[in-house]
Amino acid sequence: MNRPVLPTAGPGCSDAPVLKERGQHEVFCGLTGIVWLHRKMQDAFFLVVGSRTCAHLLQSAAGVMIFAEPRFGTAILEEKDLAGLADANEELDREVARLLDRRPDIRRLFLVGSCPSEVIKLDLARAAERLTAEHSPRVLVQNYSGSGIETTFTQGEDACLAAIAEKAPATDTARLLLVGALPDVVEDQALGLLRDIGIENVAVLPSARAETTPEIGPHTRFALTQPFLGDTHAALTRRGASHIPAPFPFGEEGTTLWLTAIAEAFGIDRSVVDRVTAAPRARARKAIAARAETLRGKSLFFFPDSQLEIPLARFLTRECGMEAVEVGTPFLHRGLLGPDLALLAPGPGISEGQDVERQLDRVRAAAPDLTICGLGLANPLEAEGLTTKWAIELVFTPVHFYEQAGDLADLFARPLRRKALIGPKISSGGAEGRGADSPPPVAT
Repeated sequence: MNRPVLPTAGPGCSDAPVLKERGQHEVFCGLTGIVWLHRKMQDAFFLVVGSRTCAHLLQSAAGVMIFAEPRFGTAILEEKDLAGLADANEELDREVARLLDRRPDIRRLFLVGSCPSEVIKLDLARAAERLTAEHSPRVLVQNYSGSGIETTFTQGEDACLAAIAEKAPATDTARLLLVGALPDVVEDQALGLLRDIGIENVAVLPSARAETTPEIGPHTRFALTQPFLGDTHAALTRRGASHIPAPFPFGEEGTTLWLTAIAEAFGIDRSVVDRVTAAPRARARKAIAARAETLRGKSLFFFPDSQLEIPLARFLTRECGMEAVEVGTPFLHRGLLGPDLALLAPGPGISEGQDVERQLDRVRAAAPDLTICGLGLANPLEAEGLTTKWAIELVFTPVHFYEQAGDLADLFARPLRRKALIGPKISSGGAEGRGADSPPPVAT
């Protein structure tokens, strides 16, 4: 069997000029991350300290879990709390005590601020220390901010994992730390590949249970599975751990390069990686090829939303044959995204941050075949005739590593197939271009 030819890292878009946007944002807030984090950490509870609006967001976003008792809730701040007329710390302590008495299964309690301390009039860091002292060793209380002010929705996970990393136990043992919340089936695939390559001592962050929180120290090497973990990267680095830079494991190429970088960091020959990954690589290429027939030659525009944009643009252009017009991302962390930027062929505009009105002008002028954006923009753009993909679905759907590569490509092919079935593009007038009985376009 021929050894796969790995790409030589060139400059790609590493030196491309970056348009820095500092205008109006159109994103979900970081509280959204609770929806997937509470599934991952089986003994954790997320108590949002916020308003009724925050409670409604969680109820709406996590409504699919209505049949099971959820492990999140909201300590609602009333007007008297915000005005400083009540002792909010005393009220919070009372609510936490009632919660822990009712839910003895809780081992980790996260106090999640929905707004900065200046707004909610509570120092949640001090509250977490006070409550840990009161309820330890049974329960560890930690805090992080899920504020939607100047953030994007994936930063909720980043803030949570950074808080865990800061307080994790210390160790001098050499190990690999896999960082980022993945669906269990995907995490199992990753651990299986690493084990077959020869890396046995692997821990994951976040862990399913408090007692398995990974130890961190100067001999810890960590590999990120998600490109939005900038604060977690910084927290781990402060603890002495070393980052293994690599393209993110989206698609066949990204997964192979990610595994190769880890193997090299642990002194494992690349021939071992080639042997272990030969079969899943072939399956991934075959699955991607089937969807690439729909994607090849189509133009692509990314609004900044999830922070997955640059790795996904690399995957879609290199493995699916698409042409990127603009790749926007909320934050451009070169320490994390540098390997993907180097593989992204020059050509697309690169933007950081958001100015919704200006970006809407650019996407209308470009008229791309596919636009990846947030829910708030998708349906209005569909009404103007643009085909869209919800960015948030890319976080909720298993998309990492070889076995999900075809599904990842299909997430982008599906709206194009839908458009082909519906018919010609709809003008900005709305109904022109479709029959009176045809259904209106709905973003997928």
